[in-house]
Amino acid sequence: MSEDKTTETPDARSFEERVFARFDALDTRLDSVETRLEKLEAKQYDTKPIWERALTEIAEMRQEMRQRYEDFDVRMDRVESVVNATHPEMLTLRADFKEFRGNFKEPA
Repeated sequence: MSEDKTTETPDARSFEERVFARFDALDTRLDSVETRLEKLEAKQYDTKPIWERALTEIAEMRQEMRQRYEDFDVRMDRVESVVNATHPEMLTLRADFKEFRGNFKEPA
């Protein structure tokens, strides 16, 4: 029995040629991975304008709601002044209601 445990490979190229061929294959695969990563990064940047528009719309909506709230306050002040002018007893009723709410505790 022979002590030589190595066998010849069916590839006739030298060891160095086979190693360099593997390096070339690895380099090709790494290029492929880089290309895919670049595409993914480009898609990530594509969503940036969508988020910018969404944030702008949210800010506009907040401003609109703030304006509507201020308009509502003005209208309520007008209603209160008309009610107070025509029914002065409403002032005491409102004060009593505020006192009642101040003493009222919300259920847990």
